[in-house]
Amino acid sequence: MNSDFLTNALIAVSLTIVLIGAAVVVFTRAPSKQAVVLSVYGILLSIFFVTLQAPDVALSQVAIGTAVVPLIVVLSIRKIASIRSEAESELEGSAQGDAGQGSEAGQP
Repeated sequence: MNSDFLTNALIAVSLTIVLIGAAVVVFTRAPSKQAVVLSVYGILLSIFFVTLQAPDVALSQVAIGTAVVPLIVVLSIRKIASIRSEAESELEGSAQGDAGQGSEAGQP
């Protein structure tokens, strides 16, 4: 009976930690920081799955949730940032080109 109590207490504590980790992931505003927090949350979930005696699920969570998903998020953030910087540089270049053509058109 003592073993059942300890097991249930361990599950309750790990579930509480997972719930707190989920709240931290949700309330993290910056996408790059959120990717790191998501990776830590994946580790917390893996520990929770081990306490539930599901090592196969824990292993897949470590592989996918801790490594692959945050990597995809970080790569997406970098790609979006590069696309935005290219678009801004094109807009600045076209604005300067239009201003320069307008002043030359008025001269004889």
